[in-house]
Amino acid sequence: MSEKTFFQDLGSVRYCHGCGADNEKGLRIKSAWDGDEAVCTWKAEPHHCGGSREIVNGGIIASLIDCHSLNLAIAHAYRSEGRSIGSAPRIFYVTAKLSVSYIRPTPVDKPLRLRARIMKIEGRKAWLNCTLSAGDQICAVGEVLGIRVERREEDVASSEREN
Repeated sequence: MSEKTFFQDLGSVRYCHGCGADNEKGLRIKSAWDGDEAVCTWKAEPHHCGGSREIVNGGIIASLIDCHSLNLAIAHAYRSEGRSIGSAPRIFYVTAKLSVSYIRPTPVDKPLRLRARIMKIEGRKAWLNCTLSAGDQICAVGEVLGIRVERREEDVASSEREN
């Protein structure tokens, strides 16, 4: 199997708790293309539990779905513009709406697989759908509305120096 290039390693998002490659205390997910969709495999640590030691906390699940989906929106925007991920001017999306349906408890001890796809792009808005699975069982499904925001390069550089 060939090695994947991850959106986060290319500079899609740097400091986010869920997906920032430069956030040492974050979840540090890694998203990559699979055709027109994005995939991610992530392994929970024991401290990511919720309710019992055996299941993943629902807020962690929501963060995974949110971050993976918005990274797809960012990567798609760069691809649509024929640019490399992370190139200037940087592309950013923020969450306008997140809806998560928890289908079954998500086990802490199994690798989790996320798969996101774009449902619709309209102007600055991107509607995305994401599934989170453990093994062959879907544990959660999310719908995300992301909004593309414009940030001046000097604001981005200043923010990155502060972190």
